[in-house]
Amino acid sequence: MQLSEDNGHGRKVAARGLPVIFVPMRLLPLATFLTLLVAVPAPAHPPQLLLQVAQFRSLDQTRPSGEVEISATVPTQPLTYRQRAPKSFQSSAVVDLTILKADGTAAWQETVTLKPPVLNDTTIALKNPLSFLKRVTLPDGTYTLRGHIRDQYNPTTGEATVELPLTVAAPTAPAFSDIVFLARPAAKASAAGTFNRGGYLLTRAPGGYYGRGADNVFFYTELNAVPAGRAVRLHYHLAAPDGTAADADAPPVTALAGRPTPLVGQLPLGPLPAGPFTLTIEARDATTHKILATQRQSGQRSLTDYAPAGAPGPR
Repeated sequence: MQLSEDNGHGRKVAARGLPVIFVPMRLLPLATFLTLLVAVPAPAHPPQLLLQVAQFRSLDQTRPSGEVEISATVPTQPLTYRQRAPKSFQSSAVVDLTILKADGTAAWQETVTLKPPVLNDTTIALKNPLSFLKRVTLPDGTYTLRGHIRDQYNPTTGEATVELPLTVAAPTAPAFSDIVFLARPAAKASAAGTFNRGGYLLTRAPGGYYGRGADNVFFYTELNAVPAGRAVRLHYHLAAPDGTAADADAPPVTALAGRPTPLVGQLPLGPLPAGPFTLTIEARDATTHKILATQRQSGQRSLTDYAPAGAPGPR
């Protein structure tokens, strides 16, 4: 195998006979994942791909279906940077996304090429991860999401494949959709688009990661299968493994008729230490106080490293 490494002057040179140890980064917490990437001085491993999925019910009432939002984060640190002009370097990753039906045939597929911003020096330690977002509507059923990534400028570094199981089905009782972490507060929006949902413009936090300078965790979810007009009280609980926590009660909401009820909120990150955290949302009937639904989502916080930018659309 031939690898490329930095010669200290912003150019790549060939290196032979080097042992390669592949660490499956997608199995590590994102904070540790990003720290390890910054510590790598030159691309020595196959490119990495972090896939996340958020499921919502489709607003199309003519057939039972769900909307699957695919968030893909590609760390650019391991990628090979090609010189485009004097003091101008850029990398490129090709990501193949496929949703497979239970019988193995493709229900949807797309290839996306991601090109990070041009750098004037490839010895720069910080090369921020790059993310993108795609929304796909699927009939109810069982699927597998497969992501395949390769370094466009250096195929000898290898490739990587990630698979996630998907089950698209309508809830039979009150239930939340998946919780989506946002990089900034949800903003009111009327136009339809990949970044809009429930009447809000949503900027996802890639990997559910909040970095240096982030004071709040922002989130979006939807409440399904609640009788129209029923008043619901919401409770938010943010907790770290060491027991540090923050709680909040939201004003009562009224379930919408014929569609999911969108919910947005935020909680302060102040008391939480660096590391993983879990957000729990609980819905209770405002009259009987009976628990109707509960949903949880895990994220990461760093006090030293900046978070990746919000996900752009594919290009």
